[in-house]
Amino acid sequence: MDGKKRSDVKIGQQVSIVLKEDQKTGKLTEGVVSDILTNSAEHPHGIKVRLESGFVGRVKK
Repeated sequence: MDGKKRSDVKIGQQVSIVLKEDQKTGKLTEGVVSDILTNSAEHPHGIKVRLESGFVGRVKK
């Protein structure tokens, strides 16, 4: 899963996201999805989610 399809991302799922401030370096942050913030079915940069830790970013894995 590359995180570009909303149907692949589920609440409660363990994912790796890239935070806005880490987009240049590509540093990934691990966590569990608490909210899916992207409304469209697909997004070329990854579905935006909020983790249970409060971090917001786009799913990469």
